[in-house]
Amino acid sequence: MATATPLYADEPTDVPINVVASFSVLADMVEEVGGDHVSVTALVGPDSDPHMFSPSPTEARAVAKADLVVFNGLNYEGWMERLIDSSDYQGAMVTATEGITPLTFHGHDHGGHDHETHGQEHDHDHHGHDDHDQSGHHHEQGSPDPHAWQDLGNAITYVANIRDGLIAADPAHADAYRANASRYSEAITSLDEELHALLAEVPANSSVITGHEAFDYFANAYGITFLSPSGLSTSSEPSAADLARLIDVIRDEGVSALFNESMTSTATLEQLSEETGLPIAGTLYSGSLSAEGEASTYLGMMRHNAEVLHNALGVAGHQAERAPEQMHDHEESHDHGHAHEYDQQHELADDHSGHDH
Repeated sequence: MATATPLYADEPTDVPINVVASFSVLADMVEEVGGDHVSVTALVGPDSDPHMFSPSPTEARAVAKADLVVFNGLNYEGWMERLIDSSDYQGAMVTATEGITPLTFHGHDHGGHDHETHGQEHDHDHHGHDDHDQSGHHHEQGSPDPHAWQDLGNAITYVANIRDGLIAADPAHADAYRANASRYSEAITSLDEELHALLAEVPANSSVITGHEAFDYFANAYGITFLSPSGLSTSSEPSAADLARLIDVIRDEGVSALFNESMTSTATLEQLSEETGLPIAGTLYSGSLSAEGEASTYLGMMRHNAEVLHNALGVAGHQAERAPEQMHDHEESHDHGHAHEYDQQHELADDHSGHDH
């Protein structure tokens, strides 16, 4: 029997749908669930800062041509509503965090909150805290923390929402999306168990300083205390007073190590390391994947962060032992007594005039 020849033989018979994801973490998730049936564009690509993103006509055109738009929600993309309006997009959208109970930004409370209960009291009104402007994310105390992907347990909800959005946009491949989502969710659950076991080996009193406030979900899930004090952000440099307070925080909180954050300037941490004797123990990724290497996928990023923390904190004891002596020398040579006028909780307060999340 002769087979029919397509009228346009050069055209594919199964064209992938166009999906626009707001940033690289979500784009990777969509690719995992969508497989060969999706063509994914990340508005904010790897090694780029979603906090500082400002859409251009190029991004508006990409959205206008999309079959599905996927974004995080919880006010993470302060620019998304403007972009949708400017593109006249009328298609399907997925809010990846739908169904997740968010933690809240506690601002001043990062030095002493209990990670077992942090975030249990929260504001359910996700739409009442749009504290963003063109230059970044300014979250007030009590506003929802959007970095929910930093807990692998939440990623299962992300995947389910993405799966359902793809099925709605492309029902012909529903079975494939369900199968891919199931496989990916199993991989997420397996890694979650691996990370819990790995980080259970870290001493319970370990505290670290990172570049900006993005790791509360990770802390809540895996038991590491993260401090992101005033003066450290993705867009601002600390003052001399900020540095003095940071040094006091490191001493008073028994910080074990400093960690670079992939979207934050290293200059401040380098100065803190010189002043305190604490090492900069590695780079952590929060809102952007790496363009290459292990952290170029979501699961790889999460594994990378856990391994860097484990490796550093497992050998940080000798660093912490010598740090107080060096910090005492610093106090004798630098007058920062004014820092003691601040209550410990205020030392960790967000500087809302310049602290981006």
